[in-house]
Amino acid sequence: MTSSKKADAAGESKAARNHARSSKRRRRISGLLALGFALIGVGAIYSAVAPEPQTANASQQDPALVRKGEQIYNNTCITCHGANLEGVKDRGPALIGIGEASVYFQTSTGRMPLAAQTAQAERKPPKLSPEEIDALIAFVESKGPGGPKLPDEHGEQLRGDNPARGGELFRMNCASCHNFTGRGGALSSGKFAPELDPATEEQLYAAMVSGPQNMPKFSDRQLSPEEKKDIIAYVKSVTDGNNNPGGAPLGGLGPQSEGLIAFIVGMAALIGVTLWIGAKQ
Repeated sequence: MTSSKKADAAGESKAARNHARSSKRRRRISGLLALGFALIGVGAIYSAVAPEPQTANASQQDPALVRKGEQIYNNTCITCHGANLEGVKDRGPALIGIGEASVYFQTSTGRMPLAAQTAQAERKPPKLSPEEIDALIAFVESKGPGGPKLPDEHGEQLRGDNPARGGELFRMNCASCHNFTGRGGALSSGKFAPELDPATEEQLYAAMVSGPQNMPKFSDRQLSPEEKKDIIAYVKSVTDGNNNPGGAPLGGLGPQSEGLIAFIVGMAALIGVTLWIGAKQ
């Protein structure tokens, strides 16, 4: 091969390498541009469908309500829950981020402020008025928003349209502790599941989403809001005294009382028959 041919071959090889490098560079630039456009598109779609962030909650909108709630907290809660809601060891848990449903349930049922350190806080007449409870909720929320919320509905609006389904859900999720008709029952270590007769619709809903004491929390994935309302409808149907198709409610304890009566009548009949046979002998 002559020197001219070698030079031509070397030139072609160099040109091919340059072309390959140029093609590779163009592919990289095209890939980066495609990735950039894809990220911009995803961002545009998210901004279009994402919910608007709440820049201010109720407590931020009403500083006077927060100050009133802080005063109530300092008078009734600070001893057990700490100056900054951080909790006090062997007295009370932290309250940061617990949510308005938890504060509402504990205060509206009179369980808080706690009268004495016992195995379980018992229901008693509330010490705080509804206005004071709202102020306390605003103060707690100002220290750390989050946690379960109260529903927008109130009273009978929280009763679902399908109490039969509510009864099935109650028996699967609640009856093991609260009994079939919400009369409550004993648990371990001095604790108990309370009877549900005094509970309002709001308190029943708040208990399901906040999980007070030994009760589990039921998120919307476990029980949808509609299912929670159906459970409330069932509970109110058996605790209002309007669901006794068999006659006397016998304490509303389910089959226990009927079984006890059947046992007593059966034993009395058995003893009577035994005495009659003995007398005939």
